Amino acid sequence: MQCHAQLSSTFYDRTCPNALTTIRTTIRQAISSERRMAASLIRLHFHDCFVQGCDASLLLDETPTIVSEKTALPNLGSVRGFGIIEDAKREVEKTCPGVVSCADILAVAARDASSLVGGPSWTVKLGRRDSTTASHTLAETDLPGPFDPLSRLISGFANKGLSTRDMVALSGSHSIGQAQCFLFRDRIYSNGTDIDAGFASTRRRQCPQEDQNGNLAPLDLVTPNQLDNNYFKNLRQRKGLLQSDQVLLSGGSTDDIVLEYSNSPRAFASDFAAAMIKMGDISPLTGQNGIIRTVCGAIN
Repeated sequence: MQCHAQLSSTFYDRTCPNALTTIRTTIRQAISSERRMAASLIRLHFHDCFVQGCDASLLLDETPTIVSEKTALPNLGSVRGFGIIEDAKREVEKTCPGVVSCADILAVAARDASSLVGGPSWTVKLGRRDSTTASHTLAETDLPGPFDPLSRLISGFANKGLSTRDMVALSGSHSIGQAQCFLFRDRIYSNGTDIDAGFASTRRRQCPQEDQNGNLAPLDLVTPNQLDNNYFKNLRQRKGLLQSDQVLLSGGSTDDIVLEYSNSPRAFASDFAAAMIKMGDISPLTGQNGIIRTVCGAIN
């Protein structure tokens, strides 16, 4: 039986009362110097939680005994922001050594990132502990991919206890951030009926049929640095960048949710916040399980 230990928003109130303020200062500095970092930090929390639960396993570097998740295909060359999390951890360690977990810092950083780029804020539940293991294998299988059909996206999130509505709301994080050319090349050269022709031709300029794999394009062309509901409006115009974006509005069970969010920024914001809280609840290590890492990239 899975013991569902309680996380609590007041977990550090006595042991490290300034923890959240300290983390926020680091995150604010990082995002003010590079807006795109907000997307990267939200994605770090997501890619952590979907592999072994929210245990900071993603942050562990390769060692003779640990096969890092960082080198798994969904993360390799694209997951970033590790240094920002280490910065936040270092600052927290100065005032409260050995108290605040890297897993909790990831959860707080994602919330702060959202609110700093115009997205919703929420009360983060705390008390996660850090893993002593990583799983490269699960990172290869459990993370949703940019080419996944709708059924696979739905089942992948359901396996983690997240509803279809949660999945669509969380996809709205693609209102910020960028994707590499090789992840959307097939879509923009497909001449498919599910992509706006003008949008495709604009995207081809930075993404030739050969080479330039790493060239970046914003996931949301309209307000690329603002976490808002424009992502859903784009889908209505067949301007989703990734196949896994546009598939949310393709005659399937998620169409109604996309239309609702495109019409109501408030509905999207409140569902996004709720889904992020639920995601942060995926299989945390609590109590005597796990450790508090001193440095997020290594076991003490």
